Amino acid sequence: MKPSILDYTQEELERLFPPKFRAKQIYNWVYQHHISDFMQMENVPKKLREELQSRFVISPLKTVQKQKSIDGSIKYLFELQDGHTVEAVLLKMKDAVYDENGELLHHPKFTVCVSSQVGCKVGCAFCLTAKGGFVRNLTAGEIVGQVLEIKKDNDIASNRRVNIVYMGMGEPLDNLDNLSKSIAIFANENGLSISPKRQTVSTSGISSKIKKLGEMELGVQLAISLHAVDDALREELIPMNKAYNIASIIDAVKAFPVNTRKRVMFEYLVIKDVNDDIASAKKLLKLLQGIKSKVNLIYFNPYPGTTFQRPEPEKMKAFQDYLLNRGLLCTIRESKGLDISAACGQLREQELAEERRESVS
Repeated sequence: MKPSILDYTQEELERLFPPKFRAKQIYNWVYQHHISDFMQMENVPKKLREELQSRFVISPLKTVQKQKSIDGSIKYLFELQDGHTVEAVLLKMKDAVYDENGELLHHPKFTVCVSSQVGCKVGCAFCLTAKGGFVRNLTAGEIVGQVLEIKKDNDIASNRRVNIVYMGMGEPLDNLDNLSKSIAIFANENGLSISPKRQTVSTSGISSKIKKLGEMELGVQLAISLHAVDDALREELIPMNKAYNIASIIDAVKAFPVNTRKRVMFEYLVIKDVNDDIASAKKLLKLLQGIKSKVNLIYFNPYPGTTFQRPEPEKMKAFQDYLLNRGLLCTIRESKGLDISAACGQLREQELAEERRESVS
């Protein structure tokens, strides 16, 4: 199995293929021209193209399934070179804007939600990804490849920036080395040129690694999947809370370097009759005192086999209003992809279930 060229930083390629400008050329062809074959790199010597062709693949993944929602979001199932699959999602955040003559005024804005692992170790009670267990970490190239394939598939021009959230399958901080490398590859100005400010790392709360990520000073945004305001409930929802309790997470967040114009995002998955009451809102307000933060309330998306239910819109609004009226910035995430396999891991689980049925028959 050949390594992918997407696994390499420009600096690594400079050492492999001197002189230095060759690495810049390779990056330009791969990330800006979206080539599918090394032989397409016209200004690179034929001998080098042949060497690249013999040693590397360009993309380490291929699309095996995709589902498009009526709201414009697209969910992808990618197959890796070893046959394992991961999911990623393209979310259209804003539509293109045209004037009365049909001239484009503003380009559409997109966010890509990427996976960082095949499966996940965390084992959250509400997450379908956890049902399949943990298989392995993704390489940096497998993370980067998700965004590159989605941009190519949707004809998003190389100079059009997208936002990236590490919020798909897996716990990003459990794969910190490859995560940090992918952040750097995304940010390279000769590649996709996606600033770390446009990249958000969402973690279920490994406090020791939040601290380590902060010390690396990568410039990324931070999101915490909190989901509960006391340790007893959080341990039910996220067993890892026994090792990294809420207090340790809050301490790590307070030490995390945050851009002065940005806030730490606290993701709060709202589950009917579990954590959707005003008493929880009161505790959350107290918990986040002293932190420049924003709360993102998320509707739980039910999937086959779960006992959890989607909360009532009225309770979501009451929860939001309680926080807003007391000065805590709070939004309700617009649910996307409800008409497709929206829950994280659902598309992969469907594919695996089909494979299991075929093996039995």
